Amino acid sequence: MTTGAAVAVRGVRRTFGAGRYAVHAVDDVSFDVAPGELVALVGRSGSGKTTLLNLVGGLDRPDAGSVSVGGVDVTGLDEAGLVRLRRDTVAFVFQTFGLIPVLTAAENVGVPLRLRGLPVADRERRVRLLLQLVGLADHAAQRPTELSGGQQQRVAIARALAVSPRLLIADEPTGQLDIETGLSVMALIRAVVEAEGMTAIVSTHDPVMIALADRAVRLVDGRVVDA
Repeated sequence: MTTGAAVAVRGVRRTFGAGRYAVHAVDDVSFDVAPGELVALVGRSGSGKTTLLNLVGGLDRPDAGSVSVGGVDVTGLDEAGLVRLRRDTVAFVFQTFGLIPVLTAAENVGVPLRLRGLPVADRERRVRLLLQLVGLADHAAQRPTELSGGQQQRVAIARALAVSPRLLIADEPTGQLDIETGLSVMALIRAVVEAEGMTAIVSTHDPVMIALADRAVRLVDGRVVDA
């Protein structure tokens, strides 16, 4: 697929179940995301946001249509290709943080770099930079249980940025946070997208969060109604 878009979604469908029990989670969805753009994926719970993000990030495959990330046809990749995509190109931030409880903040951030085999000195330098970027330089030695929800999400964002992904996918990243903390996390995502030169798609159902995005793509019952 040849396109100048960072993300190009074309006629994507994903159905769960069959016959009278079929649920059309994503139904003929098409949209583009420009390089460096922060797009808010908006819709109520059950509108198809998570399914669509999973399709874009290669965590799931569509029943029809295609997804391109950075000019690479994600839907045409084999399992090894999808692993490389998720390791090198796409990073995820989830509502539930997903931190490893026994590791410190610094160790959690360093996990992707360790998996890449980065030398210790380079890894520690990158981790320090990222913790500073997300405002947690003084919390490097603390474990997740010693951090607030907002701080844990900041660690998760730093970990997602560790390998300098081209695309950040965040699924309701403020869903477990209070309004004030959620806004600070969204502002952080806005700042790191600009600082790291990334593209980002962030799902949310909170209208207040949308103001920080460049554009909103609105889903209703699995279909795009406004892009």
